[in-house]
Amino acid sequence: MRGPHNIIRLIRTGATLERTGAMGIVMDALDAPPLVRGTLRFIAWPFKWLGDEGDPTVPPAPRALTALGPAYIKFGQILSTRPDLVGDDLAAQMRVLQDKLPPFPVDVAKASIESELGRPVEMIFDDFSPPVAAASIAQVHKARLKETGEEVAIKVLRPGIERAFRVDIDAFYFAANVIELLSPSSRRLRPTDVIAHFEGVVMGELDLRLEASSASEFAANTKDDKGFQLPSIKWDLSGRRVMTMEWADGAPLGDNAAIDAAGHDRTVLGDRVLQLFLSHALRDGYFHADMHQGNLKVAPNGNIIAYDFGIMGHIDEYTRRVYAEIIYGFIKRDYHRVAEVHFEAGYVPADRDVDEFARALRAVGEPIFGMDASRISMGNLLSYLFEVTERFGMETRTELILLQRTMVVVEGVARSLNPQINIWQVARPVVEGYIRESLGPRAIAQSMGKTLAVLARFGPRMPQLVESALMRQAAPPPEPPRRRRRDLAAWGAGGLAVGAALATIIAQLG
Repeated sequence: MRGPHNIIRLIRTGATLERTGAMGIVMDALDAPPLVRGTLRFIAWPFKWLGDEGDPTVPPAPRALTALGPAYIKFGQILSTRPDLVGDDLAAQMRVLQDKLPPFPVDVAKASIESELGRPVEMIFDDFSPPVAAASIAQVHKARLKETGEEVAIKVLRPGIERAFRVDIDAFYFAANVIELLSPSSRRLRPTDVIAHFEGVVMGELDLRLEASSASEFAANTKDDKGFQLPSIKWDLSGRRVMTMEWADGAPLGDNAAIDAAGHDRTVLGDRVLQLFLSHALRDGYFHADMHQGNLKVAPNGNIIAYDFGIMGHIDEYTRRVYAEIIYGFIKRDYHRVAEVHFEAGYVPADRDVDEFARALRAVGEPIFGMDASRISMGNLLSYLFEVTERFGMETRTELILLQRTMVVVEGVARSLNPQINIWQVARPVVEGYIRESLGPRAIAQSMGKTLAVLARFGPRMPQLVESALMRQAAPPPEPPRRRRRDLAAWGAGGLAVGAALATIIAQLG
């Protein structure tokens, strides 16, 4: 499906932004240069009539993204957590995309539940409510279990959501391919790999059985975390398109007035959100990767409650250590060590100068220290970081995309609670604790113990494995059967011809 017909989808995207009036608002919020503004308006304006005008009662930006579909809504959810990038007004408008989207009818939800669980809703639940939250992929109803009287939340996928996402992702693939073709310098950012990663994440979110499993694993990892709790899953009332869990009472983390009225300290909550995320990512290598305000509440006892486990992130132990050393280096202002870690991990090509890279990192880090968050322009900082990565040939690390994206979202949530938060000071105790545990003598001894355990397990087979490897190395390569030599030669010649043609085309494009 990734063919030229996707041009129509991309044109409609620009046309919808133009028709709803969102184009100018987004350009203003992102402080786009005049050339970019003029080019986009020039392309979109003639096709304005193709755009969807959306719901006129909704502000232009969320109105456009809602009309464009679920993948665009996900993008708007991220922007809603970053008032420092898009401004307070636009961020507030985008917040409706988190859990206040137009719902689908209750009858449709009940039919989906009955089909999934094999029983009528009335046999399982009492007081089945209208939708209490409606997001890009699913909506939630509140009900009471007939057998126990316990209050529960029932999450139901939107009808046709699988196809809607595939259409958007298909267009994104087309756009990524066009970008790579027209701008060879963009290939280091691996836009196609980024879209592939996004596709994998989203497809997993469309199976609520996987979400239930993620919630269970996350609960096991975090059961001892102070000030944090998760609703329990009702496995017997969950399936691919329906998930039932314990109802979570509390104030939405995006409602500062409700949090203040309940007597909670927003400074403490802001610090806790950031520290919990770092602890889960570094300690467990398994973290909630969709931690916007719509997925977080504050319980009456002050605990932070997380839900909606459709997107979870996983990073291996080595990557965690690299990530922690980079953060710790920034905290200690040891930019040379940060640069060395980038080179050791292969994030920067080995032919680049480590001292020059360290100086560039110093220019990124130094403006941060001694300032509160309200004085830091994250837009300028991100812009400079992009220049640094381009200059030093860094490629996009697809295994870190979710971690980086979630860090941006979590920082935005923490800042919405406490605009004066200093992310480095708050992060320091968590990162230092992880460094002590994972890079100290005790960690080295544990790593050696794991290595010895593997060697012990394969020890009895070692002579046989070595002998087999040596025999394979000494044996001559197998000769193809005579009857196929001509075919193989023809295929080889054809392959060389195709390779030469591709090389010619690539050289011309370059």
